[in-house]
Amino acid sequence: MTRIAPLPETTAPAGERRTSTGVLAGTAAYVIWGLLTLYWPLLEPAPALEILAHRIVWSLVFVVIVLAIQRDLRWLRVMHRQPRVLALLAGAGCFVGANWGLYIWAVNSGRVIEAALGYYINPLFSALLGLVVLKERMAIAQWAGVALATAGVVWLGIDAGRPPWVAIGLAATFGIYGLFRKWAAMPSWRALAVETAALAVPAAAYIAFLSTTGQSHFGDSPIRSALFVSTGLITALPLVLFGFAAVRTPLTVLGMLQFLLPTIQFLIGYFGLHESISTVGLGAYCLVWAGAAFFLASYAWRQTRG
Repeated sequence: MTRIAPLPETTAPAGERRTSTGVLAGTAAYVIWGLLTLYWPLLEPAPALEILAHRIVWSLVFVVIVLAIQRDLRWLRVMHRQPRVLALLAGAGCFVGANWGLYIWAVNSGRVIEAALGYYINPLFSALLGLVVLKERMAIAQWAGVALATAGVVWLGIDAGRPPWVAIGLAATFGIYGLFRKWAAMPSWRALAVETAALAVPAAAYIAFLSTTGQSHFGDSPIRSALFVSTGLITALPLVLFGFAAVRTPLTVLGMLQFLLPTIQFLIGYFGLHESISTVGLGAYCLVWAGAAFFLASYAWRQTRG
């Protein structure tokens, strides 16, 4: 009887395994960012400004610990020789701090769906910044995506009787933050250390003021105190995962993954927190989603064409 030899075991090429781990890391980063929507209400009744102050201070503490473990602190001695980079990172810190604070306030004020809109239009806003400031070029399909998303935002403003300021503010602050970070051209951990350090003094002063006036919520209970401290970890962890993914994942895939964040936020806001949205508002969101799809499809096509 003839024996049939077993098929040889096959393993994915190293490049495919590298991409797969990058996609997993990128997915994890965006899922964590999306699930933070459920985290900030755990810190209530602390107001958004107090939560933001703790997030800044504990993020700085966590990042410094990580840099110390990596033995990557020598660069601090020569930072004073790079005033332009310091100024750019300080500016980036101001914009990301504004973004964090606005997002925390939006979540704890029942505006999660509007916040999700901001992160849907953020890539398109960043593309416009690249066009206007960096003189980059956009394809016709990308212009169509921007036009559709803009129409959706205008439609939402007309329906609500006011512009969606939360969404616009989130998209603008994070878009400008990304522009400053691009100009600064510094590794993520070091950049985050400088950005949070630029905000740490006023943040720590505000925490001290709340403590001395009896308005602080830190120390109310061991659980809430632990949640305050862990804001440093939850800020840094997705950044680590994203940095891991960025060097292993094609940009087209990362571009698609970034829409996980607002999608998770939208689902949590609509199904989890039962925020309402009108039929007209849903139609406007469909325009924004169509714009994002046009933009991503055009970007992916250009990347595959080389």
